[in-house]
Amino acid sequence: MPLPSKMYVTCDAVALRFAPGAGLQVLLIQRANEPYQGMWCLPGGFVELDEDLPDACARELEEETALRPAALVQIGAFGTPGRDPRGRNVTVAFLAMIAPGSTATAGDDAAGAGWHPISDLPALGFDHADILAAALQRFRLLAESAPIALALLPDDPPAEHVQQLLAALRGGDVSAADATDWLARVRGHG
Repeated sequence: MPLPSKMYVTCDAVALRFAPGAGLQVLLIQRANEPYQGMWCLPGGFVELDEDLPDACARELEEETALRPAALVQIGAFGTPGRDPRGRNVTVAFLAMIAPGSTATAGDDAAGAGWHPISDLPALGFDHADILAAALQRFRLLAESAPIALALLPDDPPAEHVQQLLAALRGGDVSAADATDWLARVRGHG
């Protein structure tokens, strides 16, 4: 089998925010162009030749949604042949923590941008459902002991917001005492 003449590298952002009362949400863009025109996808795009991967991810996120991440964490590379109908493409995915109350505005090649509850997602283009699942699994593991999830909360969050965020991360009810213990543990990590 002949090898493709070119291989492309992209970055995709799994941008998360926490909305009190609404839970954990992921930012999706609606594609303006083929492939997957009109479908919801993770913000992302091609890496420039002179760009580091985190810079490319932050740039694409800002171009497509007008948002800058409070924190970026690389979660992995995804390169199954055929994942992109335009050609051979490997993407490097990042968790992007977005500050509370942030509003997205569609730009660049995005026809729309919006926050979606992780418990109620539309069908996603490319292999973005797989990327999102891997990112959420990694985020939940990191959030148990590292301060990454604190980027989703204001500096002095109300106790009930901490409890709601932790419940969203763990997928079930969390006591106020567990939420207080978790907050003290992750704040003490750094």
